[in-house]
Amino acid sequence: MSVPTPVVGQDAAWQEWLAALASERMHHAWLLSGAKGLGKRAFARAAAAELVRVPGAPVPDIDAHPDIHILDHLPANDDEAKKKAEGKPYQTKRNITVDQIRAMIRRLATKPTFGDRRAIVIDPADDMEKGAVNALLKALEEPPVGTYFLLVAHQPGRLLPTIRSRCRVLRFAALGTDELDAVIRRDAPQADAAARASAIAAAQGSPGIALDIVEHDLGIIHALMMRILQRGDADFSLRGALADEMGGRPARDRQIATLELARAVLVHELRDAPRRRQLGIIEAYGALTKLATQAPTYNFDAGLLIMEIGGLLASAAMPREAAR
Repeated sequence: MSVPTPVVGQDAAWQEWLAALASERMHHAWLLSGAKGLGKRAFARAAAAELVRVPGAPVPDIDAHPDIHILDHLPANDDEAKKKAEGKPYQTKRNITVDQIRAMIRRLATKPTFGDRRAIVIDPADDMEKGAVNALLKALEEPPVGTYFLLVAHQPGRLLPTIRSRCRVLRFAALGTDELDAVIRRDAPQADAAARASAIAAAQGSPGIALDIVEHDLGIIHALMMRILQRGDADFSLRGALADEMGGRPARDRQIATLELARAVLVHELRDAPRRRQLGIIEAYGALTKLATQAPTYNFDAGLLIMEIGGLLASAAMPREAAR
């Protein structure tokens, strides 16, 4: 019996993974590469479960299995750790730390508990701090028998070439309109046809972004962002409209979703932008990425944050010389 694809639109990647599991020479390190929101996180966890599953047994619980180790962002401090333990929303550290990687490496000195395979998921690997990257490289160079690494990467170019060269790449494709519509209908059934259409147009093939747009009602914000990119905002009126639409005290999740949406529209704009605009778009994207890494842990003023987002989009709407 074939195992169904765990993530909509990623059948090719899943079949490649299953074929590797069935082969006699399974590669020890895998790089799950693609834009944010394509389902890499869910895929990595399902892949880890299949890796350690005993033939004929049901799919194991990844949160309780001793041979599945998931390294992601830890709570920012003790107070946030208490929130996590209570099932409440919590803030995280900005990076996956070297101590996390070293603790994982110490576990590798023992054999897997239930079978002959162990899965290490690092999500996202491109958020590792420098010391963590160097520590991981040593483990990838001499992996213990039966240990397999799954590295989730939204921006694989941020990883060292020596890390990338040791991984087999699984590429995640953008979803088509019908697939995105199916995801929204399934996960956000309250969305009407207009909301679905707006989310699909803005998401650029990413179901994660599409669902964020629906959940946080970002359709108007997306339209304002596109107007800023198309014509600039010399009189600050569009930035003012952005601030009004965001509201005085938006939830942190809505702020983060807005940052991710701004990054997505810049990526889309870059594809067709003339050369004279490309550098400005890339610089704005870099600044937004820095803001996105800080937003989960920094207490930004919502009004200032949305004005900064609008300003960065405006700087990308004109030739770089004019933006200065």
